[in-house]
Amino acid sequence: MARVLSSKKLDEKLKAVYDTLLETYGPQVCFLHHQNPFELLIAVILSAQCTDKTVNANTPALFKKFPDAATLAKATPEEVEPFVRAIGLYKAKTRYIIGTAQKLVDDYNGEVPASLDALIEFPGVGRKTANVLMSDVFGQPGFAVDTHVKRLTNRIGLTVSDSPEVIESEIVSTFPMPPKLGSLSHLLIVHGRECCTARTPHCERCVIAPLCARKFKPKD
Repeated sequence: MARVLSSKKLDEKLKAVYDTLLETYGPQVCFLHHQNPFELLIAVILSAQCTDKTVNANTPALFKKFPDAATLAKATPEEVEPFVRAIGLYKAKTRYIIGTAQKLVDDYNGEVPASLDALIEFPGVGRKTANVLMSDVFGQPGFAVDTHVKRLTNRIGLTVSDSPEVIESEIVSTFPMPPKLGSLSHLLIVHGRECCTARTPHCERCVIAPLCARKFKPKD
């Protein structure tokens, strides 16, 4: 599907959006609480179709009981489920996080690999999860596309695609500051939560309204 803007104009618009959001919200980090790569990997798997707030409320007890890949790999679903029952799709996610822990132990000596291609081979891990790890843990360029990022990139006019993979590819190939891709994703997410919400975008107070394809015009 064709882009809305030429590469040059998209480059300029992306930088303007990034600079404006950064000035508004300040530097952002991953919203999921974690102390190491293992905890973030598990937390992001659990966050699928669930709020970060709910995940953050439940992972401390989970990580206290299973502090590393070795302990979680040995656990049974019956032992893990009580810790994640409040999180949506908990039965499937229990299988995913145990399977991920087992693969970490079997293939990587319990350590999270710093490779997107390796990460997407883990149960329950897609490109969004892998990109979060790459940018927030390993300091590598990674643009995670969640529902907020998908919504905002379309509304703003940065893409016309509904595919997270296409959105990621277009933004990554055009953004003029690759090391800040993870920061861009976080800023779009916080703006989506605070202002450009799904049901009722608050265009009248949006700091990037002048850059937006919705062409909001303030009332006189």
